Amino acid sequence: MKTIDLIKTLERLNKPFYTLSDLEKITGLTRTILYITLNRLTGKGILEKMAPGIYRVFTSPARIEKTAASLYLPNYLSFESALSQYGILTLVPYTLTFATTRKTKKITVGGRDVVFRQIKKDLFWGYEMAGGIYIAKPEKAFLDLAYFASRGKSFMDLDEIDVKKLSKPKIVEFLEKFPEYTKRYVSKSIYKL
Repeated sequence: MKTIDLIKTLERLNKPFYTLSDLEKITGLTRTILYITLNRLTGKGILEKMAPGIYRVFTSPARIEKTAASLYLPNYLSFESALSQYGILTLVPYTLTFATTRKTKKITVGGRDVVFRQIKKDLFWGYEMAGGIYIAKPEKAFLDLAYFASRGKSFMDLDEIDVKKLSKPKIVEFLEKFPEYTKRYVSKSIYKL
């Protein structure tokens, strides 16, 4: 398959990224020849290697969040990442952080660090679809972060979080599903519930 035909095919398929298996099927090349072809195409800037075995065409926009969310299911964007998107966290975190029921995992996608933090199955709720990925509701993202902070596994800088933008009734409602130590942490540190 000629390079121009490959680009046209990939643009027509319009996927945010392509795996090695995708590219094998599209090109009909063996894995060995495909690796050589991919090295040549990434060297010329025609394809970008976003993560091991994950490529995107230079003409398609880099959708790092969507790509990352597709790599380790189930998940939803949460913690500082979601709070920043909602304008509740004043800083923009470098690392994208997702909640997952699977083992905690760190990867790099498109040059950006991505962390999937394991959360208990009974706390895996409170998210909605937005922009092609699942994202925690603001209050749930806040409580996910508080949950990890209450366990000493994260730091919650309250000077950087605008808690006035959160719904206190929703915090109270959502907090009922969290462990007692998280309830105490939120009540003592943040809200007088």
